[in-house]
Amino acid sequence: MVGIIPHIGPWELVIILAVVLIIFGPGKLPGVGKAIGSSIREFRKATRDAGEGE
Repeated sequence: MVGIIPHIGPWELVIILAVVLIIFGPGKLPGVGKAIGSSIREFRKATRDAGEGE
């Protein structure tokens, strides 16, 4: 999995955050962050549950 995602440096991260801010606007950014966080949490829970079933 390490080879799938290339190294993201600080400048690339700044550009990504700027594009997200432009697309969603500052008002919707907290909601987007909350949705991403809950999606990651759900994914981790599902992978953990799948690992226990083996």
